[in-house]
Amino acid sequence: MKRLFFIIALVSALSAVTSAQLPFERLTRTKPDLAKIRAEITDRGSKYYYPVLMKEYLSEDTVMKLDKYRRLYLGYMFQEDYDPYRPSAAPDMTGPLYHSTLPTSAQCEQIIANAKTALAGNPFDLRQMSAMIAALNILGKKDQAARWQYKLNHLLMTIVSTGTGEDEEHAWFVIEPQHEYVLLNMMGYQVTNHLFYDPFYEYLTVVDLNAGKKGGFYFNLQPMLQEHYRKFPDEL
Repeated sequence: MKRLFFIIALVSALSAVTSAQLPFERLTRTKPDLAKIRAEITDRGSKYYYPVLMKEYLSEDTVMKLDKYRRLYLGYMFQEDYDPYRPSAAPDMTGPLYHSTLPTSAQCEQIIANAKTALAGNPFDLRQMSAMIAALNILGKKDQAARWQYKLNHLLMTIVSTGTGEDEEHAWFVIEPQHEYVLLNMMGYQVTNHLFYDPFYEYLTVVDLNAGKKGGFYFNLQPMLQEHYRKFPDEL
């Protein structure tokens, strides 16, 4: 039997389910006011105060709505531990563990353990989160999978809510480059190339896996790059 790269296989399997669950077409698309978000998440009296948002996000509840997810996700760029290029604390996902059409129970447990390690260091590692959801579902741990799926869904909806992705003016905002690929895979697209346009835009070309149509989407990397170079000026 041909061995498939597990991450690609699981993202493909999840994409149809996730796309069906996410009301992308009904989302209000608004370019984020990052100055306002920064003020809200640093205001101790605000319902968007960042430590409170993160505590709620890390809990077992699935009650956070999109307004809070927007502040949580985009506001992470203003936290001192933020680095969009920080390496994962978990093993490389291109290793042998992830090369399987259907991982064994032991492999699933290891995938889950790896994901938890990664998410402890980076609560928005969407690739590891996707892998964990798939492994939990394979093990029949549906309730746990559903809680993580809720978080993943709302993080993806947060990205989509920042624009349309159709041009530079309406580009999507992400806090990590990997999120571009996870989002598009979950929407049913295969990324075929990426192009960087000065001063801070990235354009990913795609093929629609269902219709076979080609196209592309824009992402705005300005705030992500600004925060990275503020902390690491030697990389300029």
